[in-house]
Amino acid sequence: MNEPRIGMLARSKAGHDKDNIYIIINADSTYAYLADGKSRTLERLKKKKWRHVQLIKAEYEIMSMKNETIRHILKNGIRKR
Repeated sequence: MNEPRIGMLARSKAGHDKDNIYIIINADSTYAYLADGKSRTLERLKKKKWRHVQLIKAEYEIMSMKNETIRHILKNGIRKR
């Protein structure tokens, strides 16, 4: 597995949100805190264990990111892959 970093894209491998794409907003040794800008906003992050997340190599700067920016990245970034 690649070294996880804040701002990377991640795909959910398990759970009711399987195959959804998120951006990693925060992380610790056990959990990744994810946002997609729609149902999982910056105010209500998805907490997911690392073993249930598959990292995608794309990485974005999230310092001044808003929910609209996250939706735009996920919509346009996924389409190009």
